[in-house]
Amino acid sequence: MLGYAPLEAFGLGGITIGAMIAALVVLAVAWLVSQFLQRAITRFGGRGSGVSQPALYTVSRLAHYVLITVGFLAALNVAGMPISQFAVFAGAIGVGLGFGLQAIFSNFVSGLILLFDRSLKVGDFVELDGDIRGVVKAINIRSTLITTNDNIDVLVPNSEFVSSRVVNWTHGSDHRRIRVPFGVAYGTDKLLVKKAALEAASRVPFTLSMEGERRPQVWLVGFGDSAVEYLLAVWLTEEASRRNAAIKAAYLWELDTSLQEHGIEIPFPQRDLHLRSAFGRSGDAALGLLRREAADADARQASPVAGARDDDRLRDAERARLARNDAGEDTQRAIEEDARETAEREQLASDADVDATGNQGASDGQPR
Repeated sequence: MLGYAPLEAFGLGGITIGAMIAALVVLAVAWLVSQFLQRAITRFGGRGSGVSQPALYTVSRLAHYVLITVGFLAALNVAGMPISQFAVFAGAIGVGLGFGLQAIFSNFVSGLILLFDRSLKVGDFVELDGDIRGVVKAINIRSTLITTNDNIDVLVPNSEFVSSRVVNWTHGSDHRRIRVPFGVAYGTDKLLVKKAALEAASRVPFTLSMEGERRPQVWLVGFGDSAVEYLLAVWLTEEASRRNAAIKAAYLWELDTSLQEHGIEIPFPQRDLHLRSAFGRSGDAALGLLRREAADADARQASPVAGARDDDRLRDAERARLARNDAGEDTQRAIEEDARETAEREQLASDADVDATGNQGASDGQPR
């Protein structure tokens, strides 16, 4: 029988097996109470309490840490190790923190700083050094979970958020502006360029508004070697603010389409070639000779059969499929998926609330 036989053989003094079992029970109870409290806080937030989700998450994590700490201290007391005697072990733990556990302790303290500082919260879209961009899903003891737009989960040590540069795209507002650069050939009417760019912005469903202070704008920003350089500045909707690369690709697609519809040339790097002599000719005469030779070569290569094959290769149905804005469609699907997940969480919280109300009503209706 186990009983309370002393464990002198293990060097634990008066600590008994029964006391250790009791300490484990205390720890298990503390953990269960912590889990129940976290679910209760989550259910409270799902009832439309008016409290922000990041604030509820912070309270939930702090309550978990406090309950586990209290349970650990109570387990030490139940095991027969008074807290006053734990100071001996605290010194050893301090030495460990100064060496092997320094990184872990630093990440733990950084996690507490993030929870209290509120500069980073669950649901924020952040960008870190190393080209890591994604949504903060959880702030844990050691690390923070970030899910990228490619559905890749990245665990980042909490200390990196405190000691490194972090760009929080949604800290102050869920709306932000994206700048899409493009260029056109010299000599193009800038008013026509502006019209084409604004039409492209209106076709993308993630444009916040076409009127008011946050309407799309077209800026002339420079004169390049081969092109006049412009920027299309667009304020995005809340859902689109978290998908930088796909959104930029969607606007570039519509810009190319709109510029082609208006006959605006998108230039490429060019070089001027000066012919001093060709076949005994110079200047314009040499240039005309080369042009005629090039035209004759093109005529010899041209073939009705080849043209027919090109037409068959891109039939109307295939042209319609290829003309779709893939980046825009991918972004729209991701936004709809986020909305569906949010609706499911709200429905689960509502069902739990209804079940709790029904059980309370049933207990009130029982005879006493």
